[in-house]
Amino acid sequence: MGILTRDEIVNEIKKGAIKIEPYSKENVGPASVDLHLGYEFRIFKKTRKVIEIRDGMRYEDVTEKINVEDHLLLMPGEMVLGITIEKITLAPNICGWLEGRSRFARLGLLVHISTSFMQPGISNKQCLEIINFSPMPLALYPGTAICQFIFQRTIGEAIYEGRFKRQDEKSF
Repeated sequence: MGILTRDEIVNEIKKGAIKIEPYSKENVGPASVDLHLGYEFRIFKKTRKVIEIRDGMRYEDVTEKINVEDHLLLMPGEMVLGITIEKITLAPNICGWLEGRSRFARLGLLVHISTSFMQPGISNKQCLEIINFSPMPLALYPGTAICQFIFQRTIGEAIYEGRFKRQDEKSF
């Protein structure tokens, strides 16, 4: 079980074990692939109601979906959900990790809170839990290479069958 380097990522793409749509070889780095911020976001509704964290709670009930053409202004301490432009499909023996990019982290931008692990067998766009930890507003521009996907081989095979198996901008 190890992290795939550039040559291995490209080989797995050629074999069809990793699919990235849309794909550009320029986005493949030494041991990861850059993913780009999409145009769809979920913003949190302003409420004074307590949101109970329990099984069955639906984030869709406390957010609303918007489409952004130019940029989204993210205020200090504010969180939004975004989604990647790229759809990732993995074979049952490949999993991965979603990580931010240091150039944006150094400005206080976090692209995921706790969902960095991507299961083997997924076929979806990646939901980003974006939060601004900086003391200044940050403008999010769709199309920006905002995060990276790190691929890893598994020991054995498995396929994710959970709620977000086929997530895209319409269903996130």
